[in-house]
Amino acid sequence: MTKPPTAVQRRIIEAADPATGRLSGSEAQLAALVRQHLAFRHPRPPHAYFLTPAGHRVREEAARAPAAGAPAPPPATPAGSGLFAARTGAEPVPPPGGGSPARARDVRSAWEGLLEMRRMTNSDGARDRPCGWERTHLVQAAALALEAAGCPPGPGGYRVGDTPQPEAVAVRDVSPDGLRTCARALEAAGWQVSEHAERPQGARYLLASPRRG
Repeated sequence: MTKPPTAVQRRIIEAADPATGRLSGSEAQLAALVRQHLAFRHPRPPHAYFLTPAGHRVREEAARAPAAGAPAPPPATPAGSGLFAARTGAEPVPPPGGGSPARARDVRSAWEGLLEMRRMTNSDGARDRPCGWERTHLVQAAALALEAAGCPPGPGGYRVGDTPQPEAVAVRDVSPDGLRTCARALEAAGWQVSEHAERPQGARYLLASPRRG
């Protein structure tokens, strides 16, 4: 029977990047989480560590029922905090480092980590179809797919938001060409996309859902 995570391991899990599950810690600490089946090591450089579905469950349980006297969990990762967060386009100010080589590396690493999570958690090992984590983090997952495809976020580009529909996000862009580019990027990432007109303004937007099969 797998032992429950230690207090140190729980702190590492709870501090994981909220968008991707990427972990920070010493090599020994992260290797111990792998042995506990709470994390996996990405096979490609920089060989970052990410939460497995079991690790995500530990993190979510801690968020739902924090221990008595424990400090409140940190807020969602702000821009400029040094941790990766997918850009939804709704950030209040232009994020620092936008378009920089460092940001491009972070996005590429996060996307590769998500593809590896798909391989590990989809029953058939498929990397071209969204996984369970994406279905519970729709806005972050869609934003990561768009940014990884090179679509620009923010006032001059895409904006991803929630919708009342289950398993669906709305994607808007300032131009028709940008909207079509977003549609192609999401379809290539394994999402089902349809275009709609808002009422009464008539502005066009995308409704996107993770593909199931």
